[in-house]
Amino acid sequence: MTRTMMVRNLVGVAAITIFSVGLSGCDYWPPALQTEIEQLRSELQSVKVEKAQLEDQLASILKVKDDLQTQVDDLSRANREKSSMMNSMQNNLAAAQGRLAKSAKFATPKAGAVKPSAKVQQKAPAKKKAPVKKKAPAKSAG
Repeated sequence: MTRTMMVRNLVGVAAITIFSVGLSGCDYWPPALQTEIEQLRSELQSVKVEKAQLEDQLASILKVKDDLQTQVDDLSRANREKSSMMNSMQNNLAAAQGRLAKSAKFATPKAGAVKPSAKVQQKAPAKKKAPVKKKAPAKSAG
């Protein structure tokens, strides 16, 4: 009977050991698997760094985009203002040209009614004195 007791104890201990190893998991990793795990961890770390850099670039690009969009909006508004100002000036010019044409029609002078301006008077030409002839210097013989 002692032998059967020992066998039962041994079977019990083996069952408990197998059960506890099953619950806790195996801590043994083959070297190839450990190398692959380390490689994947380093790749994950480099991908995280690259992701952070790309996010920073994206943030700076979005800021530049917003600045440029603000400039486009400002320039569009200025363009609209200048266009409306140009249209207004063109309308004023057309109206002024119309008034000028009307005033030119009504103020056309008749052929005999042209009077010289009071400010511009022609002066009578002054009499010229006869030029005095000078004697030519005598030629020296020598």
